Amino acid sequence: MRDVMDPLMSWWAEGKAVALATVVATHSSAPRRPGASMLVGPGGEAVGSVSGGCVESAVYELGQEALTGARPVLQRYGVSDSDAFAVGLTCGGTLDVFVERIDPETFPQLGEVAETVRAGRPVAVATVITGPPERLGRRMVVLPDRVVGGTGSERLDRLVRHDARGLLDAGRSTVLRYSADGACRDGDPDVPGAGLRVFVESFAPPPRMIVFGAIDFAAALARTGSLLGHRVTVCDARPVFATAARFPGADEVVVAWPHRYLRAEAEAGRIDARTVLCVLTHDPKFDVPLLEVALRLPDVGYIGAMGSRRTHQDRWNRLTDAGLAEAELKRLCSPIGLDLGARTPEETAVSIAAEIIAMKGGGSGLRLADRPGSIHPDSGP
Repeated sequence: MRDVMDPLMSWWAEGKAVALATVVATHSSAPRRPGASMLVGPGGEAVGSVSGGCVESAVYELGQEALTGARPVLQRYGVSDSDAFAVGLTCGGTLDVFVERIDPETFPQLGEVAETVRAGRPVAVATVITGPPERLGRRMVVLPDRVVGGTGSERLDRLVRHDARGLLDAGRSTVLRYSADGACRDGDPDVPGAGLRVFVESFAPPPRMIVFGAIDFAAALARTGSLLGHRVTVCDARPVFATAARFPGADEVVVAWPHRYLRAEAEAGRIDARTVLCVLTHDPKFDVPLLEVALRLPDVGYIGAMGSRRTHQDRWNRLTDAGLAEAELKRLCSPIGLDLGARTPEETAVSIAAEIIAMKGGGSGLRLADRPGSIHPDSGP
């Protein structure tokens, strides 16, 4: 919903019905990820996309049916056949799309969800997408401190609440399976009609990227990190260089000794498994104390440090002398980035971003043309 939140809320606030189509699962080379959404507005408007154009016309028709009172429906779209006009995906993937009618009666919690998302606070929306007809479209809004709504079963609600909070902590959206009575999780996806499926869409705050070192490469990386959806902080101990004017792409610029700032952020609970740390100082008096703190943190998504191979070896020796174990040192990506032949700050920022994406998604870093198999991993049951 995030991509279509503004028009959706505008119509919802006016009491108008809208059809919402949401990608809930993908397989192989599907073009969009779970959570991608498309609206069919009260005047027939189409807003957003679920497939980049492949199946929008078919989804639009389901949306029109939903607006006239049809039950929510889960529809699977697969590979196109030899008929050029067949509804399907030319990319060779498969995606599952859930289409439902949204209005103040069917989704009374939407206003609170939108307010929470806009405030940057975490919230998850769990929606029943398969099961008994009377349960389809029932939803639970899961906040860190409370729950609003429900699936129609107290027993199922307890399971969904627990699972949704785990997904929210990880910033993941996915489909969960449960037994028909909600007594337990259903681990057999091959039994048709067995149990219920619940799509949990997580609206977690943006992951953090902290860039240490107020240099020109940091300015380019701040812009790239913001483009990738991170909340970017630039930190440097030198006030003459660490200014907001020099880093317009950053959300905040902090003047502080890097290791002290990172330790304080960790102690305050503002560093988690999605946090990206990029050390661009390549100066021992800054980066060695900083990496001592960073590499000992239990949950950080990525730790990278800039420098030549000579700088890397010197840094490694200093960190070893400081008492870091080999397992801790192996968490360090240094020299930072993938081998793209980068030279300029902007090219180097792309190189660093590419390594972050590859580590997050389990990518190899190889050219897709040189790698066999599916382009995208499955993200559904």
